Amino acid sequence: MPLAPEHLAYPLRRLGMDHERYAWSMMTDRPPLRWPDGQPLAVWVNVSLEHFPLNPVGTPVKLPGNMTMPYPDLRHFTLRDYGNRVGAWRVLEALDRFGVQASWAVNACLTERHPQILRAALARGDEFVGHSWSMDTPHAGGLAADAEDALVAKSLAALRGFSGQPVAGWLSPGKLQSPDTPEILKRHGVTWFCDWVNDELPYRFRTAEGELWSLPLATEIEDRFVIMDNQHSESEWAEQVIDACTFLLAEARETGAGRLLSLSIHPWVIGQPHRIKHLETVLAHLMAQDGVWNARPQQILDVVEAPARHPPG
Repeated sequence: MPLAPEHLAYPLRRLGMDHERYAWSMMTDRPPLRWPDGQPLAVWVNVSLEHFPLNPVGTPVKLPGNMTMPYPDLRHFTLRDYGNRVGAWRVLEALDRFGVQASWAVNACLTERHPQILRAALARGDEFVGHSWSMDTPHAGGLAADAEDALVAKSLAALRGFSGQPVAGWLSPGKLQSPDTPEILKRHGVTWFCDWVNDELPYRFRTAEGELWSLPLATEIEDRFVIMDNQHSESEWAEQVIDACTFLLAEARETGAGRLLSLSIHPWVIGQPHRIKHLETVLAHLMAQDGVWNARPQQILDVVEAPARHPPG
């Protein structure tokens, strides 16, 4: 039978985007972005600290990286847990060795499960980013708005109470969102999120509650994506990150406009003994480059929001 007329009535059907979330623009058409002291490239390193339950509910969807074998899937559960018991400490040591500032996207249940890691990250002066309650609390279509609102409130309250930080940023597990996620985040005091990877620079994102910033956290050079999903070697991952740095530095110098390299890492992946040297290679290279400004996400947004505070050197 034919569709009813209301199924064909869609007010945003048009050329271009079918939503009003942000103003679309080509990077080449934007005013040039200037980083402090005229540095051409900002480098942001984010570490995801995660808890994957042994018996995930998977509602409304099962997130990537969760249990796949019959219960109890100890093979995958213990590998993920390795990141919090062992890998995270190696990542901390590598960050310290090369003087790297970072942010930490934290499943809020870790304030109860593994507070030692979180205290060590806070002792460095690093920034916490909301990352829901666990890797079994996805923000996706099918999750009721009131349930998602309560989940965001619970997660942020735990992180803010533990850290004493405002926790103004958010990374959804799996980078999934429901249609309500941006409004819920804004309502609970979040000012930026990094789920959308359709750009390399921050851009303004509209919600019914007011504007957010979208600060893209690259997927293409993420350790988990390259090594686990694409099944490239650890050395190939390091080569790809270094290639991205080389290209972005050259592009920024050629155009006179600042660029951003965002690097997402996971201790259960890159903290393995056969992989940690490749993280060290990457960090050593990034920090040795002339023209790199290593910054935490809020520092980046401070510049984007108020460039007059940081005139070029």
